[in-house]
Amino acid sequence: MTIKKFQGKTEEEATAKAKEEFGPQTVIMNVKEIKPKGFFRSFRSSTYEVTAAIEENETTTKGYSSLPQIGNINVTADEPISIPKPEPVKEKLGTIGNPWGTPMNPVDLKEKKKENNLEEKLETLQSLLEKKLVPQEHREEVLPQEVPMDENLKFIKMIYGILLENEVDEKYVNQIMDEVETVMKGGASVDLILSSIYQKMILKFGQPQPIELTEKKPKVVFFIGPTGVGKTTTIAKIASRFKVEKGKKVALFTADTYRIAAAEQLRTYANILDTPLNIIYSPQELKEELKKLEDYDLVLVDTSGFSHKNEEQRDETKELINKVPKEYEKEVYLVLSATTKYRDLIEIANMYKEHFQFRMIFTKLDETSCLGNILNMKLYTGADLSYLTSGQNVPDDIELFNTQKIVKLLLGGK
Repeated sequence: MTIKKFQGKTEEEATAKAKEEFGPQTVIMNVKEIKPKGFFRSFRSSTYEVTAAIEENETTTKGYSSLPQIGNINVTADEPISIPKPEPVKEKLGTIGNPWGTPMNPVDLKEKKKENNLEEKLETLQSLLEKKLVPQEHREEVLPQEVPMDENLKFIKMIYGILLENEVDEKYVNQIMDEVETVMKGGASVDLILSSIYQKMILKFGQPQPIELTEKKPKVVFFIGPTGVGKTTTIAKIASRFKVEKGKKVALFTADTYRIAAAEQLRTYANILDTPLNIIYSPQELKEELKKLEDYDLVLVDTSGFSHKNEEQRDETKELINKVPKEYEKEVYLVLSATTKYRDLIEIANMYKEHFQFRMIFTKLDETSCLGNILNMKLYTGADLSYLTSGQNVPDDIELFNTQKIVKLLLGGK
């Protein structure tokens, strides 16, 4: 499949350019209005960008090549997937600039039958993936099915739109589609295409990396990030997990001396957990306090939250982390809110990744319905994902990053 963008003064002009190059079989994946910028923007008109796709062998594939067995695909999942019927697509088709392309004309009975068949295929995905989890010797042989190419393109277009609606960056959506292109060719079944997309997304997220203790004591873990993302509450949740559930000796440090209430909030959690709390004013003081905790397993350090544009506070945090003696093992976790705009997340990440090697924790998942930024930041930074939080309850509202669950949600599942 070839995916390319075309621009025009109107949506129709951009679409016409796409069809002129790709032909009448062009599939419009996305339509985006580009508003003018600058002082004279009120005097300028918007332009339109159309993302179009075409199957490279569209005109030559009358007889479809044989496909690999579905059982050959290694889909890693710890629970079955349930993808709902795509009713939202029907609601949004026909709206101006909808993410699935231009409005569709009323379909005839034949087209209606194809749509119903597509929904049935989506419903069978759960049983397909359950079969993949059965040991190889107990699996029934599944023969490849040939599916008309236009039906596959409609399905891919739907998945494309769902990912964009979940605010996955369009360049990453195109990247995923490019990587499963070989599966799309030759009349592959909808189940096989969806399984391949699912698998690619699982691989892109990678394995979650939690805090793991070693024989070196204590392990020093820093939490960095902007103000208001929930660093202090996240620290309390993690401290509770290690202290209460795992029986480890945990100490809390705070270097956030800018906010008056910050230390008191952490002190409240420390009192509840019956764990020591130290306020750190300098790197030298951090070194001295660590020497007193040689029999502790874990030290969690809360740093001051600040704007990603505040270089002075960033440098203070950098010095604090870099001054940890080499005999201590240290890790840095960048805490980000899932509600933050992607553009701001990029600026935040750019500020920190120049100075720290970090893993990422995403908070406030309960305050948004779009989780695409998690995938965006994973691919943008290359940093490992660690924990997710979804509320204020300590220690309940935290979990290790669940790759399968997030991918299902991004693909429109529940």
